[in-house]
Amino acid sequence: MSKTIQQENATGIKENLRMILEENFKLAEQIDFEQIALLIPYIENADRIFLIGAGRSGLALRSAAMRLMHFGLTVFVAGETTTPAIREGDLLIAASGSGTTSTIVKAAEKAAATGAVVAAISTTNTSPLATLSSLVLILPAAQKQDHGKTISAQYAGSLFEQAVLLLTDAIFQTLWAADGTPAEELWKRHANLE
Repeated sequence: MSKTIQQENATGIKENLRMILEENFKLAEQIDFEQIALLIPYIENADRIFLIGAGRSGLALRSAAMRLMHFGLTVFVAGETTTPAIREGDLLIAASGSGTTSTIVKAAEKAAATGAVVAAISTTNTSPLATLSSLVLILPAAQKQDHGKTISAQYAGSLFEQAVLLLTDAIFQTLWAADGTPAEELWKRHANLE
């Protein structure tokens, strides 16, 4: 690779990172954090917490599952072979920008049928997932199919997926600040078979 191409790539990466961060800051200004805060009692009162999302939203929720586990909660990622059946008293946190992803909607249907609480993270409150949910957390980000770049210059649902990760980290930080457990105690739950 020539030095010129390397410099152009470096400039492009820097500019794109700045754009991504600016979009996330702009999105954060549009979020109703009082609505988001309603999730905290659901987390605190759940017997067990299940998380489900497809693709990159699912990866973001895997990160959230790890942090909630560090906090000492009983957490499962739906679809893993060791995930037990969901039941009454449990919480399902489901992320789908459109609220129409069939696997996510079906999981929400099953959870609701058992008496579990469903909380959705989505871009819309008018979807099959929203209808099944006791709580819908709205992230006003672009959906995967929004190719017009009116909400985000990023590809597909990238802004939504990033916001799911950042928002769930902020929720964890809020829970942790209220609890006050030292980081050293949380760290004892960190995976040691790495």
